Amino acid sequence: MKPTFVHSNSVAKDNAYQQWFGELKSRLRSHQVKAAMHVNTEMLEFYWSLGRDLVQKKAETQWGTGVVEQLSLDLKDAFPGVKGFSTTNIWYSKKWYLFYNEELIKLQQVVGEIPMPKEFGTVPWGQHILIITKCQSVDEAMFYVNKVIEEGWSRRRLEDELANNLYTRRGKAITNFSNALTLPQSMLATEMLKDPYTFDFLTLTQGYNEKQLEEALAHNITRFLLELGSGFAYVGRQMELRMPNGQSYFPDMVFYHIKMRCYVVVELKVVEFMPEFAGKLNFYVSAADHLLRSEDDNPTIGLLICRSKDETIVQWSLEEINRPIGVASYQLQEVVDETLRMKLEN
Repeated sequence: MKPTFVHSNSVAKDNAYQQWFGELKSRLRSHQVKAAMHVNTEMLEFYWSLGRDLVQKKAETQWGTGVVEQLSLDLKDAFPGVKGFSTTNIWYSKKWYLFYNEELIKLQQVVGEIPMPKEFGTVPWGQHILIITKCQSVDEAMFYVNKVIEEGWSRRRLEDELANNLYTRRGKAITNFSNALTLPQSMLATEMLKDPYTFDFLTLTQGYNEKQLEEALAHNITRFLLELGSGFAYVGRQMELRMPNGQSYFPDMVFYHIKMRCYVVVELKVVEFMPEFAGKLNFYVSAADHLLRSEDDNPTIGLLICRSKDETIVQWSLEEINRPIGVASYQLQEVVDETLRMKLEN
């Protein structure tokens, strides 16, 4: 590991600095007593308070531009068995505090010490760093913080959702839920869907058809479930809906949403949305209500995922539909041609 040097003329280690550093050592020792049971929370509390100090004490102005590097060395020297005192982490503690500070002051309408929000204590430090470096607003950051807490996202899952802009996609599908469902089911259903859906885990050849898309999603059902979101359970593909007269119909895919307590019928289209698609899905949703839904289930929801869509055409198509239906588009990160696919297989 390359040693760190701090030029003595870039840090003014006067009595005020020594007093502050003494306070930091006492504060950290206090946190360490509790750290055996609450390691993450206590360390985060310390980072929050450290960031607050750097801001409120105007540390760089008071002690020089090298104060963070000096502080890193001093903390490592005072607590040799404790990790997390790199210069980078100390700078991030300031950035973390500043990211939320202005909004928190506005909400609490107070000036002074702002405590770390309790929910932050259950999110690992590395994920906090990811969130504040990728998000543009406090609302967006809190969306991801809550997702990490509620759904137990790993760092990898958080990275994927940030890269795929889940915050801007959730609740964006065009639906008739406000007319076809009662509150709060309509609001929950709207939040459940997203637009567009990202199928970057698929590799399809040029000119792929609906059957190939469906097969690829079924083959990658775990990834598809992650993209659909929390609460979805896979029921089946080309599931038979048998009419009383013996005639059968086969929707592309059927899911059950555990939190919503309803079936979700999914139809896939590799072309732009057409009005007749909504009519067909409306029939499938009605059939599922009659054939699959139990007394304890909420109304079945239809989800049509198309290659693209015109919002006006979708909205007009759903106006007279009485069953709850949402329409969204999908994106593929990569579509390779047949020649490349053959080369990869060989």
